[in-house]
Amino acid sequence: MAAGLVLAQVRAQMALPDYAAAPTLGLLYITDHYASAAQDILDHLSAELPEVTDWSGTVGVGIAANNAEYFDEPALSLMLLALPPDQYRVFSGVAPLGMGFEAHTALVHVDGSMPDVAELIHDMADRTATGYLFGGLSSSRGATVQFALGGNGNVKGQGAARGVFSGGMCGVAFAEGVSIVSRVTQGCQPISPVREITQVQDNVLLQLNGEPALAVLLRDLNVSLDEPQRAMQALRATLAGIAPEGTGGVGRTGDFGSDVVVRHIIGLDPARQGVAISDRAQSGMRVAFCQRNASAARADLVRICAEIREELEPEDMPLATASALLASEVGSAPHPARRIAGAVYVSCAGRGGPHFGAPSAELQIVRHALGDVPLVGFFAGGEIARHHLYGYTGVLTVFTA
Repeated sequence: MAAGLVLAQVRAQMALPDYAAAPTLGLLYITDHYASAAQDILDHLSAELPEVTDWSGTVGVGIAANNAEYFDEPALSLMLLALPPDQYRVFSGVAPLGMGFEAHTALVHVDGSMPDVAELIHDMADRTATGYLFGGLSSSRGATVQFALGGNGNVKGQGAARGVFSGGMCGVAFAEGVSIVSRVTQGCQPISPVREITQVQDNVLLQLNGEPALAVLLRDLNVSLDEPQRAMQALRATLAGIAPEGTGGVGRTGDFGSDVVVRHIIGLDPARQGVAISDRAQSGMRVAFCQRNASAARADLVRICAEIREELEPEDMPLATASALLASEVGSAPHPARRIAGAVYVSCAGRGGPHFGAPSAELQIVRHALGDVPLVGFFAGGEIARHHLYGYTGVLTVFTA
C-alpha cells in the first residue's frame, strides 16, 4: 500500500512540466518497520518503474519526505532524478566504483556496525575529485539494509545481486556535470574560547594552551568537583568541538564551521587533570567546549539554508538579506533566481521534531528556507560530510538545475 501511494504521487508529478518526465535514478528511504520487506519493495518499484535503471538508499529509524518526517511508523520516501547515465554511477560491494568513471562527489550509505567505518569514508572521499561525500550511517532497531542496484551490472563472478545489501558502503557517485551545494549544521553553541591542544595521549586531553585540561573545563563551566552532583549535571550537557591544526573552528556568527567535529566527553582523569573524549586527538588541534540546545540548532539550520540560498542567488540575495527573509514568512515565497532541483537531508536520529519543539519542525525550517522543492532523506546513526563522520548534525545537500 505504501509503495502504491508513492507511485501514484510520483507518476502525477512526472506529468507536470517542472518535474522529471524520464527519470533514470531513484533514491529510496524506508523506516525500519519495512526493513524485512526491503527486497520486495525494491522489486515492486523496479517493476512498476522500468525506466528507472538505478536505485540507491537505505533504512532509518526515521525518514524525511518534503516537509514531513516519519518516526516510529511504517513509511517510505522516493525521489526520482533525471540524470544522463554518464553523469552518475551506483556502487556497492558487488559493483565497486571503477576506474572508468571520474567521480566528483558521492552520496553514501554506510553500515555503522563495521569496525573500519572511518577508514571506508576516508578511502571513498579520496576516490572523488573534490573529496566531498554526503550521507550517513544507516539506523535501525532491526535489520540494517542499503539499496544499491545499478544498470551497469556487477563485477564478474559476484553473482546476480538483487539490490539489497547489509554491511559495507553503498551509494551513488556523481560526475562533474551534477552540480550540488551542501552544508553541515552542527546545532551547538560554543561556551568557551577556542584553545590549542598542547598535550594529549590518545583520546585524553591533558593540556589546553599549556594549562591542565580538566581545570580549564571546570573553569569554563563554573563548577567544582567538590560539588559532584552539580558538576556532573553540567558535564553531561557539554561536548568538545575538535578542529584540525591551523583552523579557527568558530565562524563569524559564533557557530562551528564544517571543519569541526563534535565529540562526547566520556570521562575525567583527576590524577592527570585530563578530559577523555570519544575520539583520538593530536597536539596542535583546536578545541572549544560546547552545548547543544534547541535554539542553537534552529539558528544554525537557518544559517546553512541562508548560505545555500546566497550561493545560488549571489547577485540578488546577499547572505544578510537571505537571513532576514528566513526570519519572516516572506522567505517562503519562491525566488525567481532559485535553481534548486531537489534536495537530500540527512539528520541525526537524535534530532528531528522533538529536538526542535514540534513534529516535523526540523523539516519545516528547511521547507520554509528552500521553498517547495522535492526532498528526501533519513535520520542516521551518524552523518557524513566531506571525509568526516559527525554526530547530532544535519547535512543538507541540494541539486541545482
